Amino acid sequence: MKILQKTAEKVVFVEEMDESLANAIRRSALEIPVLAIDEIEFHKNDSVLYDEVMALRLGLLPLEAEKTMTLPEKCTCKGKGCIKCEVQLKLQASGPCIVYAKSLKGKANVVYPDMPIVTLASEQELEFIATARLGKGKKHTKFSPGLIYYRNSAELEADKDLKNCEKYAEVCPQKVLTCEKGKLELTDKYKCDLCEACVDEAKKNGEVVRIFPGSEIVFCIESWGQMKAGDILKEAVDALEDNLKQVEKA
Repeated sequence: MKILQKTAEKVVFVEEMDESLANAIRRSALEIPVLAIDEIEFHKNDSVLYDEVMALRLGLLPLEAEKTMTLPEKCTCKGKGCIKCEVQLKLQASGPCIVYAKSLKGKANVVYPDMPIVTLASEQELEFIATARLGKGKKHTKFSPGLIYYRNSAELEADKDLKNCEKYAEVCPQKVLTCEKGKLELTDKYKCDLCEACVDEAKKNGEVVRIFPGSEIVFCIESWGQMKAGDILKEAVDALEDNLKQVEKA
């Protein structure tokens, strides 16, 4: 495995693997339990957003869950709701003001406190009680831990002594092509996204430039903030292994 980028928010690595395996890891990330607002009881909402729209917006706020929390279906309360599987958050605000995520009061921490929720005009009010639960992305996308995607590395083939070589390098959006003495070269096969802008330009001039997928997979994980990107990869692999064990037992 070759690490191209590694931060708390994003991990990018390269590995020779089948697309089926890469996709299995991507889908397994939807098995990771994530805390999100799942139910809201509105007492007042004079804002320009309908209750349903407001609920959808609040459901996408990244929240940090305590390690002691459990999924409702695995809780001793059998999904009825208790302090082990639910967290209540309250909000009360009056305009004129911008309501931010930090206005939510409860035991769950908001990942981005300054994320705006809605703008209240003069004499407008917003008051509700929200219930946050652990869930999985396969049930609803608000429970997904981040954005996980992959693509192939790139390979380049081109005619020798290209007359318009410099122009093909110029049209590249990623600026990963260079031209020297009529020879077109790919400087970063991992950054190229196979857009084929150079291929289309070459066709206009009756020359041949070909970009095609390589054998390596560029795998990217971008966290929404509830957990580190590296932890998402680890837990996704663990979830995949658990599912495979269940298949073996069946």
